[in-house]
Amino acid sequence: MINMILDYNTKYFESRLKGRYITLEHIKPLLDQYKSNFEIHNLGFSVRGLDIPYLKVGTGAYKILAWSQMHGNESTTTKAIFDLLSYLKNGPKTDTAPILEACTLLIIPILNPDGAKDYERLNANKVDLNRDAKTLSQPESKLLHDIFNGFKPDLCLNLHGQRTIFGLSGSLKPATLSFLAPAADVEKSLTPSRNIAMALILSMNEMLQKLIPNQIGRYDDTFNPNCVGDAFQKLGAATILFEAGHFHEDYDREKIRAYVFYAYIHLLNLVSQPFNIKNTHKSYFLIPENTKNFCDIQIINARLDKDSEILTISIQFSETLIAEKIVFIPKIHEIGNSCLNAHKTIDAQGLICNNINGKAVKIEQTIEKIRVGDKVFDLLL
Repeated sequence: MINMILDYNTKYFESRLKGRYITLEHIKPLLDQYKSNFEIHNLGFSVRGLDIPYLKVGTGAYKILAWSQMHGNESTTTKAIFDLLSYLKNGPKTDTAPILEACTLLIIPILNPDGAKDYERLNANKVDLNRDAKTLSQPESKLLHDIFNGFKPDLCLNLHGQRTIFGLSGSLKPATLSFLAPAADVEKSLTPSRNIAMALILSMNEMLQKLIPNQIGRYDDTFNPNCVGDAFQKLGAATILFEAGHFHEDYDREKIRAYVFYAYIHLLNLVSQPFNIKNTHKSYFLIPENTKNFCDIQIINARLDKDSEILTISIQFSETLIAEKIVFIPKIHEIGNSCLNAHKTIDAQGLICNNINGKAVKIEQTIEKIRVGDKVFDLLL
């Protein structure tokens, strides 16, 4: 893994995919590049008729189905997929050959190309594909279930991203990467497939703790039959949810993609050889729970006017697509006493805070700059 980390930026980082806005048009040239290395097929079409391509990688008996951007605005895991493909193509054969010989991967880089184009969580019919496992009302949902039923995977990787509002229970650190072994029933039974997922997560967690200590979370495991991961777990395929979150000042998520990449490689190395699954659930539940306990910026020890009490102004970025770029627009989330942590803190030292025009700040107000006493702070990234 040490060599992998040293080589990542120079050898495997796919520099043609950067930032948060990743669409089908961005990945098509890369897919064309890999036609001579991996099988590339079209799974079907989105609501608007866009292709949903997938890759078949490797020839082994252990079958892995992975899909990213089920939510169109969650692109970090997609970037890491192409870093992985670069590694499987260009990495040392002594390292990649055992993976390709032991595993067959079906990888769907963008399941929701319409949502990716719009930078929206939902598909073009405004449906959350990760809540459509039961009704299968959308073409993208049907295609995913069709390939699942035809492929019969041993392992499913449900690849997502989460907002900067998530941290870890009882911690001041953000949730940079969180995992879940979804429940297969309301009772949250420790089914064989779920136990496998837990064991694999624990091993990834152990590796990642050496790189980003105390920044790995465990997602809520309340069973929801409408969620795809829960549904596939119930059908007996070990399923792991990835949630790529925030790392300090990494709003474009270029550092986080590296940790996702390392997790991919570690996982593939694990399943490429015989592995023993022990009763791991007690250790799995020691991973701190992923929770909403962060905002982007806090102005502490602030006053709204000369008679105001000391309070905290919490600001959250709104991710907005403008001219094919994601712009982070600061908006006031709450004013008062706050139990939130912040990715950035400004100490007002008891001074009056108002907007650039000298008017009082309000909840839900867009505020690109804030005046603290006689000093102006730019809140834009």
